[in-house]
Amino acid sequence: MHASDTLMFREAHESAEVVARQFALNERVVTELAAALRAQPPRFIVTCARGSSDHAAAYAKYVFETQLGIVTASASPSITSVYAAPQQWEGALFVAISQSGKSPDLVRNAQAAKVAGARVVAMVNVEDSPLAEVADTVIPLHAGPERSVAATKSYLAALAAILHLCARWHGDAKLVAALEALPDSLRQGWDADWSALTDGLVDAHNLFVVGRGFGFAAALEAALKFKETCGLHAEAFSAAEVKHGPMALVGPHFPVLCFAQDDGTLDSTLVVADEFRHRGAQVLVAAPGRCGEGFLPLAAGLPALCTPLLTIQSFYRATSGLALRRGFNPDVPPHLNKVTETV
Repeated sequence: MHASDTLMFREAHESAEVVARQFALNERVVTELAAALRAQPPRFIVTCARGSSDHAAAYAKYVFETQLGIVTASASPSITSVYAAPQQWEGALFVAISQSGKSPDLVRNAQAAKVAGARVVAMVNVEDSPLAEVADTVIPLHAGPERSVAATKSYLAALAAILHLCARWHGDAKLVAALEALPDSLRQGWDADWSALTDGLVDAHNLFVVGRGFGFAAALEAALKFKETCGLHAEAFSAAEVKHGPMALVGPHFPVLCFAQDDGTLDSTLVVADEFRHRGAQVLVAAPGRCGEGFLPLAAGLPALCTPLLTIQSFYRATSGLALRRGFNPDVPPHLNKVTETV
């Protein structure tokens, strides 16, 4: 089997069209929601999700806090679904993110959020799901059926939905223009050569994935996908935190993958990558416009908060090939199901 034969590869390849379709179909609902949120701003934002969707929620935290100045926190679903602890969410915006919209704990949390006085928004791929039925507003991901157990296009669709809502809510002309350019940037970025990752990690046993700011969520997602599809133990760290203990594990030949974007976090992330190299680590860095040995190509030109979408798309393509090289089928990870229904 070739990587291009896998569902993971083919579904990730659809991401540009998914994003373009989503922006067009969701313009009305997103614009109306944004107008309501400007008229009555929430006191704070609560996100709720599991797995890859929770990594999208981590991205939402950075987007909402940097662009809107509204504190955004992740709710542990167990607080409501297991402990049944009432929350004080009057005047909050509650954003639940899910591909299937079927997990009982997310549905229970959305119901509890409404009782607690929050406005509930569901970013969900299955529009007639139980989660969508609970929500005050549904922002469909429009990713279409996703058959690979490893989420790809639905994760990128969730990031796009977060950007779309933020752009209309904030009204920033530069971000609005970036949304218009994003599908074409994804199409062009698909052919980026990340073979250094596919070739370089075939025999790896442990791996760090490092990111910061907008890129930290991509690091979390990449670490999960390494475990899920490649049988490779990977852990994600912020470039600001990895020196507080975890760096002690890194030495000769220890692989480190760094994701960077062109903002105030760029220099510090590259410095951390250099420190790893000085320790003899095998380091790969994806940073916009940077090239040469040890760098993975990543297009420049979009605002920094868009970069993680380009990064993770290239990562998905490369990882579908790496999984096969390591003897795994990325579409059917062992012991996992497409829909995980936690309570």
